[in-house]
Order: sequence, then C-alpha cells, then structure tokens
Amino acid sequence: MEKILIVDDNHDICLLLERFLSKQGYKTASVQRGEDGLALLRKETFELVICDFKLPDIDGLEMLRRIKVLNPATAVIIITGYSDVRIAVQSVKHGAYDYVTKPLYPDEILLTIKSALERRTKTIKQQTAEGPATARPAAAKPATGKAATTSDGKRFIFGKSRVADQLQKHIDLIAPTDMSVIITGETGTGKEFVANAIHLRSKRADKPFVAIDCGALSKDLAGSELFGHVKGAFTGAMSDKAGSFEYANGGTLFLDEIGNLSYDNQIKLLRVLQERKIRRIGSNQDIAVDVRIIAATNEDLRDAVRQGRFREDIYHRIDEFEIHLSPLRDRKTDIMIFADHFLELANRQLEKQIAGFDEGAREKLKDYYWHGNLRELQNVIKRSVLLTQGDMIEMDVLPREIVSPQYLTVEDAVPNGQISAEPLRAGAPANGQAGANLKSVSENAERAAILRVLEKTGYNKTKAAEVLNIDRKTLYNKLKAYDIHL
Repeated sequence: MEKILIVDDNHDICLLLERFLSKQGYKTASVQRGEDGLALLRKETFELVICDFKLPDIDGLEMLRRIKVLNPATAVIIITGYSDVRIAVQSVKHGAYDYVTKPLYPDEILLTIKSALERRTKTIKQQTAEGPATARPAAAKPATGKAATTSDGKRFIFGKSRVADQLQKHIDLIAPTDMSVIITGETGTGKEFVANAIHLRSKRADKPFVAIDCGALSKDLAGSELFGHVKGAFTGAMSDKAGSFEYANGGTLFLDEIGNLSYDNQIKLLRVLQERKIRRIGSNQDIAVDVRIIAATNEDLRDAVRQGRFREDIYHRIDEFEIHLSPLRDRKTDIMIFADHFLELANRQLEKQIAGFDEGAREKLKDYYWHGNLRELQNVIKRSVLLTQGDMIEMDVLPREIVSPQYLTVEDAVPNGQISAEPLRAGAPANGQAGANLKSVSENAERAAILRVLEKTGYNKTKAAEVLNIDRKTLYNKLKAYDIHL
C-alpha cells in the first residue's frame, strides 16, 4: 500500500485529504508544520508528499529541497491558495511533480496523485533496468544520440554532432576532478543537465546535487537560501534553517545564473570559496563544508567583471574550467535526435504512441531558428503530441511561427528606433507639459514598446531581447521596473 504524507497548516484540509485518500486505498499521515513532516520522513518512507506552499515555519521550495535530500525518489505535489505562475515554475524546477491551487477538487487531486506515483514507479524501474530503452513505448522512435541519466531518472541526450562529441569529452575529462566549472550558453541549452551529468560522473555521485536559481533569489533572501539562518536572525525567521551549502555538503552545488547574485552576497560567497566554511545569518559559529561548485550563466561574466557588476576574484575562483553550450540552431544535425527523445517523453507523459514525424514536419523543425533552444523544442513536441490524432506528427499541429516563420526587425517592433540599456528619450512632453513629466512620458513609451515586441515575439523573452538589441538581464530588469508580469 502506497503511503502519502500530507503537510498543511489547515487541519481541516489534512483531515479531508486523509479521509478521501484512505478511501482510495492509500495509507496516509498528516502534520501541520514542515519540520514535523521532515521528522516523520526521517523515520518512515513515503512514496508521495502533498505539501502546502505556505507553512508557518518553512516555505514550499525549502521543503522540496529538504525532502529531495532525504529521499530523492519521493514524489512531491505542491498545493497553495496563491495562483502564482512563478511559484509553479520554481516548484517544478526544484523537483515537484506538479502544482495545484486551492480549492482542491477530488477528481483533479486524485488524477495528479496517480500520475505522480506512476511517474515515480517508471523512474525507479528505469534507473534499475539495464538500459533506458526498456521504458520506451513500443511505437516511439528511439533517439540515436549518446545519453546520460541524471539523479532523478531524467535522460540527457548529447547528440551526435562534432559539438556534442566535444561536450561529452569535456564532461568525461572534468567530472572526476574537484575543479570548479562555469557552464555558459543561451537559455534553454541544458546547463543544469550538463551540471548533473558532471556530478554523476564524479567521485561525489552518491552525495547530494543541489541546484539553486540565483536569478530567482531576492537580494534579501539569497543569503538565507545559500548559507541558512538561525531563529530570530530577522523578521520571519521562526526557526533555524540550513542553507544550500549545508544540504550539498559532500556533493555538488549548482549555482544557475550566478551573475544575478547581489554584490553583498558575492562577498559572502567569496569567503566560502576561500575558507570552505559558511556561517548562518545571525550566528557567530562557522560550519565547515566540502562542496564542489558548478556555476552557469547566459551572460558574459568577463563583461560583467569589466563593468563592476561581478567580482573578479570570484570569477577566477569558479572559472577553473569552462564549458560552452552551443545554441540548438548551430547543431542542425542534433535537432531531430532531441526531437525524437522529447517525443518519447511526451508519449510517456500523455500516454500516447505517436510513431514519429512526417517529412514536412521534420524539415520545418530542422529549419526553425529555436530561440528558446532545447526548452522550446521540448514544449513544441509535447504540444504536437497532444494535438496529433494519427500515428505521425504532421505540419498542421506545429505552431504557426515554425510553419511560417516571420523574422522581426527592430523597425517592425519599434518604429522609431531601438531600445538601448538607457531609457528612451521622448520627442515631446505629453499635453504640452515639460520637465517633470518628461521622465514619465519616456517610461510610458518604453513600456509600450517592450509590450509590443513581447506580443510580436509570442512572449519569448530571448527573442524579444534580440529584437530590442538589449541583453536578457536588462530586459528582465525593465520588466520588473515596469511591473510587467508574464
């Protein structure tokens, strides 16, 4: 009988879920605090945890990380009353199977639970089988590139191009060492998968692999996420909390988008890199840590160093070896290998048996620019599998921008010129008012131009930044400044 742990500070929800799931044949337990749930997980094995994102002592992302450290095979579903896409993305990225919002509907939560448990079972079988091919649907077309399996059972396909061969050689070369690595490349090129592949080939493979998205950490909370804090260190610090360095002790810490760390937190990180000790916020006691650092960025850190946005001493400490991931458009021979791989995944997730792609669809996939790289390709394939009624994916189920691509110019999106890293200068003040209103006029014009470009690019931020002739970080800063939520 599969065991499910419910963690929610609402006693009524715990009681209702326990009763409902017990009737469905599951063994259940419930707690109202995160620490109580973790204590129970240390004593017993649960196949699934249903966890509220807002707990009185620990938030959902922290619970996810700690659950995965205790037992990576445990499936996790996050529930919350706050319908926030950013939380959903972060939850799934940190290892949650799915994310559902309150109020909970019996049929919906039961389907999600069954799917999560089925995925968990398939992952375990795949890890213990002699090869990943045993988990493929019979009708799926096998990917022909070289593959690696990550710690959570996901497969990373290397491809067969010259670039792919070089990448695999670099991973095989650097993995057995303890050298720090920087992985560079555009968004969606698979930086976290490469970091995981390095970890799995290292001497630390049996220790934790902890991934942190530095771009998602606020300036105020980044220190707590990385180094932990003690109870009472700041408002809201209700209990002691270990940071990511402690969770990754003995293993590998992956710092994604490291260039987004604030200057203050860069200084704290430098101390850890130098002394191999961390100090929780509010504590005066050092804790020794043995962690290998793998960092990733989609910006030029050398340029960030020159501009004074990133400390040069940190850059040289983490840049012991660099791996650059080429964009998918520069790896034409690998596109269909990845497409076949994603077809396998989509068949499994959607319980379909699509055999492959017809010639027209294959040509369109190979010719497309792929601004979002592997991530965009995976989304396109999953959508196409969902829409396909026959045995083969045809052109008519591919997105319009792939079948009939229309390449934008700056003039198309911003008729009066380009957006630079500086605010646009308006030609004349609104309503004849000068001086004080000029700033608001230029900001309104810039905001309107950004929204226009985003709409024309299908809200693809990478493509929008290219059209606007600014880097992605500048675009993200402007989206935040103008309160544009995507």
